[in-house]
Amino acid sequence: MQAKSTLQTEAYNYIKNLILSNKFDVDTLYSETKLSKEIGISRTPMREALQCLSQDGYITIYPSKGFMIRQLNQKDMRETIEIRCALEGFCTHVIASEINTQKAQRTINEMSKILELQKDTLEKNNDIDQFIDYDHQFHILLVNYINNEEANHIFQRLMYLIKLTSTSALEVEGRISGTLSEHTQYLDCLKKGDGNTAYKILVNHLMMPLDIVKTNK
Repeated sequence: MQAKSTLQTEAYNYIKNLILSNKFDVDTLYSETKLSKEIGISRTPMREALQCLSQDGYITIYPSKGFMIRQLNQKDMRETIEIRCALEGFCTHVIASEINTQKAQRTINEMSKILELQKDTLEKNNDIDQFIDYDHQFHILLVNYINNEEANHIFQRLMYLIKLTSTSALEVEGRISGTLSEHTQYLDCLKKGDGNTAYKILVNHLMMPLDIVKTNK
């Protein structure tokens, strides 16, 4: 039983990493059997891994045919953003209410460092993928603050759709500089313990893609 679980995890991580590194084409139907042979495992742990990837929002399974990489649509984007607003908004108010504690100050300092790394990335090599990675780290620090395993799990399940949304939004002219500005304003308010203003900036920041990103559906 343990070996089966290990193989399933191996297949899950292998495919997930390929998806996140853009190794799959979005318009291609991929074979479960072919991938099983490629990794060198049986179809049962592969099928279980694909079911988990489907539940976590990375792929769409077509029974008896295969699977395709999930594409961003308006409904998925809106629902993901609404969940983030609720979760990250709550975390914002918690941090603001505890701003004078060592724990809050440590998180603020870590978020400040990430913000500086975002700025340096653009100034030195204009690496958008790295910029997006730092963007995710900025928001993950916020969610991790409340030490809630279920909240962390929810956020991790949304990561692929978050990545698709971020990538699409940052392709729009002005959104990179806008993101930096909004992160800076948000952090400045948080440092002052002004949770209400920080919350408003955060929600506007997260909701922005709904107005500027065009999806297929």
